Amino acid sequence: MSIRHGLLALLERGPRYGSQLRTEFESRTGSTWPLNVGQVYTTLSRLERDGMVTQEGEDEAGHALYVITETGRAELLSWFRTPVDRASPPRDELAIKLAMAVGAPGVDIREVIQSQRHHTIQAMQDYTRLKAQALEAVPTDRDEVAWLLVLEQLIFQTEAEARWLDHCEVRLIRLAMMPGRGGKQSETPSGNPAGGSTPGSTSGSATGFTTGSASAPASSAPASASAPSAGSTAD
Repeated sequence: MSIRHGLLALLERGPRYGSQLRTEFESRTGSTWPLNVGQVYTTLSRLERDGMVTQEGEDEAGHALYVITETGRAELLSWFRTPVDRASPPRDELAIKLAMAVGAPGVDIREVIQSQRHHTIQAMQDYTRLKAQALEAVPTDRDEVAWLLVLEQLIFQTEAEARWLDHCEVRLIRLAMMPGRGGKQSETPSGNPAGGSTPGSTSGSATGFTTGSASAPASSAPASASAPSAGSTAD
């Protein structure tokens, strides 16, 4: 998240002081990514150092006011025009967790997936309810429109995550049911032959992970009845 560019965008609307910028940033994003005043003033100091903002007097209450410079405007315009770089994706805790769970002794990766799916679907339903509330009156204020866009991004994101978790579960079940390669039994990290299984679980013969029962995955489909999919709610 680019705090510096967010602050530049707000300063483009006129002089602002630190806590005012924080309030407006959180209003624009619905407090999805809350800031503290320390972050704001640290970022302003760096922007001032780089010649993108400058202090220009005080308001009636004695707050130091910051204004954007021409250098700051050029930087802001460049940010708007440049696509967000996806070549180096940020670390994703869930993806890392599942990657580490594969083959981890004593870990049922299906249980990890199902627990996360439940949480993800609940979040999607919460976001959908917030969107419905936001649409009770047609958004006209720029902050209301901005918050609606953020909400819809969160809905799409959680829906995609739920689908990915379904895919992961199906993938792991299929791999767990594959016969041992070359006719040999590989061993799981816990020492059980991959061809054998612990009570109530199926051990992957070619992968060495525990997936629990080899039944079909618990689909996220039931949630769509109470929470419309992002595709239908983002109209």
